Amino acid sequence: MRRCGVALPALLTGYLWLKGWHGGLPGFSCPLRELTGVPCPTCFLTRATAQALNGQFAASVQLHAFGPIAAAALVVWSVAALRSGRLVPWDLSGRQLVLAGAALLLYWAGRMGLAYGLGLPAFPSG
Repeated sequence: MRRCGVALPALLTGYLWLKGWHGGLPGFSCPLRELTGVPCPTCFLTRATAQALNGQFAASVQLHAFGPIAAAALVVWSVAALRSGRLVPWDLSGRQLVLAGAALLLYWAGRMGLAYGLGLPAFPSG
């Protein structure tokens, strides 16, 4: 039972692939957006990743620019976890995580500036 955890990335990737075809499958709403109406840095990333996993890259990027990147990362993580037998098959440095977080925050700040500063449609409706 303990070794079943390595299948978690593949199960998540498979679920998101299915969600790309069947949008009515259950998922989580963004708590920040639900409470305040303000989207968080990862709002629409789940849908964008699901679209990218189904090869709909233009739709994915319209939802969130990091969608195709997240989809590719999930596929790589799934394969690496299954091949290595470890849930986290490589060492991630703090620097890598900080850079990824900073890129996500900069993208979000740009979208917020466009949407709330200039009134341009930077976020999808819904």
